[in-house]
Amino acid sequence: MAWYAYCITEQQAFQNGTRARRPFPIENLKGVNGNQVLGYPSGEFAVIVSEYERGGPLDQRAILDHARVVSDCFRNTTVLPFRFGTVFDTDEALRRAVRANRRAFMATVSRLRGKAEMHLKLLVKDGSLREAFIDVELPLTAGSEYLTKLREKAAKQRERQTRARALSVQVHKLFNPLEADICCKKVDSGGMLIDIAHLIDGDSVQKYQSRYNTAARQLKDCELAISGPWPPYHFMPGKLRTA
Repeated sequence: MAWYAYCITEQQAFQNGTRARRPFPIENLKGVNGNQVLGYPSGEFAVIVSEYERGGPLDQRAILDHARVVSDCFRNTTVLPFRFGTVFDTDEALRRAVRANRRAFMATVSRLRGKAEMHLKLLVKDGSLREAFIDVELPLTAGSEYLTKLREKAAKQRERQTRARALSVQVHKLFNPLEADICCKKVDSGGMLIDIAHLIDGDSVQKYQSRYNTAARQLKDCELAISGPWPPYHFMPGKLRTA
């Protein structure tokens, strides 16, 4: 039987300071396909898993189940979420993945202990920025016209990057997070969506949320939406050797 993996956390959060030797059930928690969620012990860690049959459905419902299990564990302790769809075919594959990443897991748990992730979405409504998002179509033939259009396209891209960078710096000063992860993309309306994940101390969530009104007043050309606290999805180590 394969194991579907949700996240990794410290055993003590579920075992009252003791260490289990065999998988133990997480009470009142069902995972993908309605299967019982278990803690699979590995040293000081527990990998939160459920049994999984290869070829089973991993659909929109499974995405929601995955997020719900991770969020439920996050209420009790620090979690390191696995990417959706992470499956270990055997017990040995699961243990091997934990052994290979043990040092990174230990460092990351220490760094993220007591931390939470907040999401901030900025939809830029500035008309001048919409101009920068008008696509420049390159001609099919080479020559001076092609080079002119290529330079125009590069200039618009630099303008978008400059504006996005300036807004992200302004947002960082307003919310003062510990770390930030920023994604910027064009939207169908012709504007720009800046999706920002902020890592903050768990006990400062209310303070962070209270800064929303201040940000909304200062960023007049943007629509703001805030959500969280969430598990630290965006602040995991960049390279983990898993299945």
